[in-house]
Order: sequence, then C-alpha cells, then structure tokens
Amino acid sequence: GACSTDHPGSGIVPDTLFPKLEAPRAAAMKTLVQEETLKVPKGVKITIKAKMVEVSGKHGTLKRDFKHLPIELYLANSGHEVRAKMYFAKSKQLSMLRSVCSHISNLFDGVQKKFEYKMRLVYAHFPINATITNGGKTVEIRNFLGEKRVRTINMLEGVKVEKSTGTKDEIIITGTDIDCTSRSAALVRQSCLVKDKDIRKFLDGVYVSSHGTLED
Repeated sequence: GACSTDHPGSGIVPDTLFPKLEAPRAAAMKTLVQEETLKVPKGVKITIKAKMVEVSGKHGTLKRDFKHLPIELYLANSGHEVRAKMYFAKSKQLSMLRSVCSHISNLFDGVQKKFEYKMRLVYAHFPINATITNGGKTVEIRNFLGEKRVRTINMLEGVKVEKSTGTKDEIIITGTDIDCTSRSAALVRQSCLVKDKDIRKFLDGVYVSSHGTLED
C-alpha cells in the first residue's frame, strides 16, 4: 500500500522536514609569526623609535611613521639589519611586511642616490615653453595648445626641477623622497591635460619618459 504521509499523492518526505546542514567555513589561515629582514647599506644611518624610522645619508635625512601598522620594527645584527615582524597574521596581512620593507628600501635609495623623473614636453603645433623659477622649486608652463594661461606648478617639499642640458624639450625632477618626487611629476602631468578634445588625436602634454634613481 501507499506510504501514509501528510502530503497526499506523494510517498516522498519533503526536504523541509530535514533542513540541510551547511558545512563549516574554513577558517582563514593564520601564521604564528612572520619576519622580513632588510640589510642596511653602507654609508646610511638608521634609527627606529616607537615605529618611527629615521634614515640619514649623504643627500639628507628622511623620516617615516609606521605607528598605524600592527607590526614590530627593530634593528638587529649590531644595527646592520632592519627586521619587521608580525604575529598571528592572516595571509592578506602578510603583504604589509613586504610593503614596509619596500618603503624603508626607498628611504635608503633616496638618501644615497636621489630619485629622478624625466619629463618630455610633447606638442604637435604650438611649442610648449617651460620656465624654471624660484630656485628650481617652481615650473611655469606657457603656450599649451596656444592658450594664454600660464600654468604654475610648485614642487613638493625637498623636490627640485630643472631643464635638461642635453635634451631639448625635457625637464628633470629630482628629490630624496620618492613620494614627493613622483607626486610633483604627477602635478606637472595633470596641469597639461587636454580637455574637450579627442585625446587620441591631441597628444600634447608633459609626459614622464623615464624614472629611477640618480646614479652618481
């Protein structure tokens, strides 16, 4: 005979009577302790106090604050190494350690070599004229697309701009702090954006042609 059930016409027990149990989610992997080590180059002095890093070299002194990060920063091996340590870090947080070491490495390069951004003045018809003023702290750009407006761009702290001696229509931006140097180059680039025209055809502007450390 037919199986007696509350649902006539069906011998199958409905799923609603036995709700499905969800499998427990896998917990995010945690590393007990992760450590990154960075060697201090010759000719560079470094002090670390309460996650405040100060680096000194022949081109000056730079500071960087890492207090907002849940890491441990200290000097090891008689001051010849910087170590960054993190406890109970999830896999996504481990990139923080490598980023900190990358920032400190840039501080080393800045006080030893300086950073350099070369920018080319590109134009099709109206020649762009760049004038360096204020002792290399300001650049004035004239005649962009034939406009009369003078574009004045002030360099950020510790950054200098100069005209290239060997290349026509080129300016060179240098500084010890990679952030201030790159942002100064970005300010120059953004001051000469083509508006209300097809940028595939109107290629005028000031573009970064190369960047890196300044070799002595």
